[in-house]
Formats: sequence, C-alpha cells, structure tokens
Amino acid sequence: MPAVVTSPGGQTPEHEGEITLYVILCEIIAAFGGFLLGYEIGISIGLSSMDDFLMKFFMTMYDEKKRVQEDNYCRYHNEFLQLFTSSLYIAALGASFAASEVCSKFGRRVTMQIASLFIITGVAFQAGSINIAMLVFGRIILGCGVGFVSLAVPLFLSELAPARTRGALNICFQLFITIGVLMFNIINYFTFNIHPHGWRISFGLAGIPATMLLGASFAICETPTSLIERNQFELGKATLRRIRGTDNVAAEFNLIVAASKAARQVKHPFRKLMALSSRPPLVIAILLQVFQHFTGIDAIMFYAPVLFQMAGFGNNAALLSTVITGLVKVFSTLVSMYTVDRAGRRVLLLEGCVQMFINQTVIGLLLLLHLKPTGSLHPTEAMVTLVLASGFIMGFAWSWGPLGWLIPSETFPLETRTAGFACAVSFNMFLIVIFAQAFLPMLCHMKAGTFFFFAAWIVAFGLFTVFFVPETKGVPVDLMVESVWKQHWFWKRYMINDDEPADDNVNKG
Repeated sequence: MPAVVTSPGGQTPEHEGEITLYVILCEIIAAFGGFLLGYEIGISIGLSSMDDFLMKFFMTMYDEKKRVQEDNYCRYHNEFLQLFTSSLYIAALGASFAASEVCSKFGRRVTMQIASLFIITGVAFQAGSINIAMLVFGRIILGCGVGFVSLAVPLFLSELAPARTRGALNICFQLFITIGVLMFNIINYFTFNIHPHGWRISFGLAGIPATMLLGASFAICETPTSLIERNQFELGKATLRRIRGTDNVAAEFNLIVAASKAARQVKHPFRKLMALSSRPPLVIAILLQVFQHFTGIDAIMFYAPVLFQMAGFGNNAALLSTVITGLVKVFSTLVSMYTVDRAGRRVLLLEGCVQMFINQTVIGLLLLLHLKPTGSLHPTEAMVTLVLASGFIMGFAWSWGPLGWLIPSETFPLETRTAGFACAVSFNMFLIVIFAQAFLPMLCHMKAGTFFFFAAWIVAFGLFTVFFVPETKGVPVDLMVESVWKQHWFWKRYMINDDEPADDNVNKG
C-alpha cells in the first residue's frame, strides 16, 4: 500500500516508488545549473575588486575608486559599472519568458542544453574581450543562459523528484548556487595577482562547468510530465517506471495525463495566469521573490568583509569573509535539504524570520551605538557582530534563500507551470537589478537604519507566512490545486471556474 502523508486538505495519497540512484544522478547533474548561476553571481559581486579588469575597460572608474574618500556607510560605487553588472540580469529577465516557451514545446532537458550553449558562448566572448562592445555582448549572452537555466532546472527537479523528497532534491539547486559563489571567490583570490589577465582566467573557467552540464545532460532523462505534456505517453510511462523503480505507476501516470489534458486546453498560458484561479500561486511566487530580497541579505553580505577587517584579520579580511560566509551558506543549505521534507516549508520560513529578525535588529543596534561614519568597532564588538551576521546568513540560507525557488516551482498547475515560474524568475532578476542600483545609495543615507528597515520587512514576511503561505510538504505537484489551494482558508475563494464572474465569487468567500 502507498504511504499516506498529511496535507492541508487532509490525507493525500503518495504514489508508489523509491528514490533511485538514477534519480539522484539526474538531480545532481541538473542542479549543476545552479553552480553556473552561483558562479556568475560571484562575478557580479567581485567585479569592483578586479583592478586589472577595471583598468582595461573602466579606467575612469578605476581612477575614481582610488581617489574617493569612503566611510563606513558610504562606499564607492559607480552607476555605470552597476548597470553593466545588471545587464546580465536584464537579459535573464527577458530570456526567462522565451525559456518558458522552449520548456513547454521542447522539454526541460533541451532548455538546459540551450542554457549551457548560451553560457559557453557568453564565457568565450567575456574572457576573450578586447573592447567594451564585445564584453557587453558576452554579458548579455550569459544573461540569456542564466534565464534559461534558472527556469528549467527547478522545474526539472520538482517534476522528477518523488513528492516525499521533492523539497530536499529541489534545494540541490540552491546548494549548487552557494557552491558556485564560493568557488568563484576562491578562484578569484588566486587569480587576483596574475597580471594583467587574471580576470580572464576567472571569467573563462565558467566554461568548464557549462561544458560539463551540456555533456552530462545527454545522460539524463526528460521528466515524465514534460513527455506526457508533449503527447509522448509511452515514453513518459517508461520514464516514470525507471525513475520510481517500480512498475506500479498507474496512479501517478493517470494523474499526469489528466493534468496534461487540462493543460492542452489552455492555448495562452500567460493569459491564463491573469485568471482568478491562477492568482494564489502567482501572488505567492511573486511575493516570495520580494521577501527574499527584502530580508536584508545584501546588507549583511556587504558588511561581512568590513567586520572581518575590524576584527583584526587585516588584508585577508575579504577572502576570509567570502570563504567563511560561503561555507556557512553551504552548511545551512544542507540543513535545509535535511529538514524541508520533515518539518515542512512553513516551519523553515517562520523559523528563518525569527532568527533573521533577532540577528538583524541586534546588528543594527550595535552599529547604531558603536559605528560612526569614521572609525571602527572594537575588535570584540566586531567579532560579536560577525557571529550575529553568520547567524543571520544561516537563517536565510535554510529558509528564504532556497524556498524562494522551491515553492514557486511546485505550486503552479501544469497548464501555467512554465509561464508562472517564468514570472517568478523574471521578477527575481528584476529585483536584483533594482537592488544593484539602489542598495549602496540607500545604505549611505540610512546608515545603521538600513538594518532596522529590513528587520521591519521580516516581521511582515512572518505574518504573511502565518496567514497566507500554505504547506506543500508531501503533496504531489499535480495535486496542488485540490489538496492545497482549494483547502486554504483564504485562497480557496479564488479556486473557481474561470467562466464565473470573478468579483461575485470572491465576495462569496
């Protein structure tokens, strides 16, 4: 008999099957796309420290950087360099919508392969750039790859994994993002003193994992959902047997067939997203991206190197900061993988809110009382603040960091899954662009108040989670509408026949 798991709607039967070695292999290969995203995030963060790179393409900025007078809150930043950095995310924003179409028509695996080709091409242009036009072109091509991989990989992971372990396997994507950021920072440290082309090595090495993902992607299967959605029923059923390790897949197969039949009735998925019944997963997906950025993780990560320096680590502060915070993120993501399918999504989100709020508030108080625009914290105060910052990073890395990707990838019905997740990915990229332009000026004006600003947002996130974020632990992705949205005290009022008048039905709820 299949196991039974509890969901908000009562008892939801779990399909038969086990976690096979083949599924684990497929999940790890696909999650390697997260490594590529993390590596590119690392490049975006580290550009301003690459002096040879600045001297080659942004000489005016390099001169300004050397002349400018900084204080503890107003650090040098150049809008043009930030805009160049953001060009990758702007390209990813647009590419995620194109990736949605490719995902639906050609499958998740093909979309990952196209992403790899984009990244390999972009890396070649960037690493070999001889002028700014070539550099920008490479950056845009890379952004297209980031958009494709950010859309395809989480969907692939959620659809391939058994319901009872979907959270842990999906969070592999976030785990590899954190490893990618850490790896770039380590590489960049060793290439920093290779003049004048160390930056080319840092950029070019991204081509290795992209090539590995492209080659390894031919060894993995397409998801049964994608195959059945494209009328490849027999192959879909055979794949389902292979990944579940059992021939008894009729119940899950029939559920996917029913979902794909409903999906084929929808000719315009993005238009369907505007329907009343699509509002719950879309609102949750978009707000999770907002909340993820408004936790204040950028403020904490910005101050980590400063705190290491104040604590007495001198010139090694930047390296120690990136390595230690990177290791904290990796460890915490592993904790999330272990607990997400045991404790559930809501428990992690709420625990993360409490932990981040406490650490963020105390850090703000310490900086407000002891850190003026000039001068520094006492080494003991800096060490205490550093411990608090690490506590904050832990809270983020096992809650809002990975769950901001997991929940949107598992809560849309098949007919709007790629379109809805494309909206979440593109909005995430949009917020990265906004924060890249606005964060440092905001920190300069608000100073320690920045931390209280984000702490207030964390309270709002917690309250929203308590009342509006449903639990999805153990619920098959194609039963989300029946077992989650139609059972939720608030969102069930939107789960109606879309032919009915929207306002009347909402008012009835």
